[in-house]
Amino acid sequence: MNPAGKDVRVFTKNQIVPVTIEDISDTGEGIGHVDGFTLFVSRAVPGDTVRARIIKAKKTYAIAKAEEILEPAPGRVTPECPVAGSCGGCQLSYLSYESQLVLKQKKVEDCIRRIGGFADVSVLPIIGMDEPRAYRNKGQFPVGPAQGAKTFSADAKKANASPKAGASIGFYAGHSHRIVPTASCGMLWPGHEEILAKVREYLAVSGATPYDEETGQGLVRHILMRKGFATGEIVVCLVVNGTKIPKPEFLWELLKTVPGVVGLCLNVNREKTNVILGDKLIPLFGKASVTDCIGDVRFEISPMSFYQVNPVQTKVLYDTALAYAGLTGNETVWDLYCGIGTISLFLAKAAKKVYGVEIVPEAIENAKENARANNIKNAEFYVGAAEDVFPRLVKENPAIGADVIVVDPPRKGCDEKLLSTMLAMAPERIVYVSCDPATLARDLKVLCAGGYRIDRVQPVDQFPGSVHVESVALLQKGSSTRKTTVTFGREI
Repeated sequence: MNPAGKDVRVFTKNQIVPVTIEDISDTGEGIGHVDGFTLFVSRAVPGDTVRARIIKAKKTYAIAKAEEILEPAPGRVTPECPVAGSCGGCQLSYLSYESQLVLKQKKVEDCIRRIGGFADVSVLPIIGMDEPRAYRNKGQFPVGPAQGAKTFSADAKKANASPKAGASIGFYAGHSHRIVPTASCGMLWPGHEEILAKVREYLAVSGATPYDEETGQGLVRHILMRKGFATGEIVVCLVVNGTKIPKPEFLWELLKTVPGVVGLCLNVNREKTNVILGDKLIPLFGKASVTDCIGDVRFEISPMSFYQVNPVQTKVLYDTALAYAGLTGNETVWDLYCGIGTISLFLAKAAKKVYGVEIVPEAIENAKENARANNIKNAEFYVGAAEDVFPRLVKENPAIGADVIVVDPPRKGCDEKLLSTMLAMAPERIVYVSCDPATLARDLKVLCAGGYRIDRVQPVDQFPGSVHVESVALLQKGSSTRKTTVTFGREI
């Protein structure tokens, strides 16, 4: 029985059912309904009618996989990637880019209306990319025992190196840590394939063993590579279950022949965990960070630092945030999830004073270094939670105020205490940069109930091929009701 007391169909594993896909989940499965039962169907997109095989059946929903497309969605395309569907990334690779943008636009609009409760909302047209491939400046490739590749498709096997290499290198399958072997990724910059090939060659002859998640044995867990698009610099980092690797000089000799590679380092992760990176970085050769630019601000970015992965759209995102901040040079700005200072320093050139707050000490050290490197003297950075830092600083200096607050929180959105702190700070404007429209809508509801009104919202496609979408919202101090009319300015 379902919650309404009506009979619902009970599905069984491996049962085949026809279903029309109505929506898509945050993890990329198509969502459909059959006789009151919700199906989450992989390899299916909104508009498809498919024959779906039940993989796992629960009381109120089932997990399924599209076995056959009975009627394709209007925007359905054949993916270019040979491991699309097996790989857990690029969930929207079955849709044309134009259809992806339509879907993401709808996602932002639906969240603001349904979760935020704002009745009359018109969202600015999403800003997409001219070239939605080869945009990522960071790649993370898990490494595992070669025999794990045997369970995957023929296409995945073709992309993998010979089993003699002793390791599978690729990406995780959806909702698992099974490695789908691949030699390249179309979302990364051209040339990264050569780095993977060099590491494979090193693993085959050095005695460095791949890490086995089941046993916790083995050495090499991940290959991380990061590129500064503005400078062309590339740093390669091996995540290892130890503190050293055999024959590191041999790997460096291989890697330094790849154009752009300026450094090799290790990240130590000896925990039996799903977390990719450990806390310790060991430089081996060359630089341990890459230099990149957003506008005319330069940043040093280590493998462990958070940095937006799409430099083209990051400039769009930050230009939008800067325009929404409305800075004249007289404002005090607070950046409450400042990280390594990317947004803080981007805004500092147009503000009177910028205060950045971040709970990660290493990130604050990077932010201070980046401020010095750019000769920016009107930005100060503090370690801690904003709800603790701001009251302490105001107590020490009552003259400190906040004209503008900028937040760029993780996917879970802002902490409740932070939202209360923002309302207590009472800035004229709040610029909310979000990577999840659901938590954005939830937090906008709280801020509007506290005396703010939404002025405009701009979606930005930061992650072509995936279900994720960024948005920038501008809130102005002023009366707001539960039923909010949102008026939007011109597109940036």
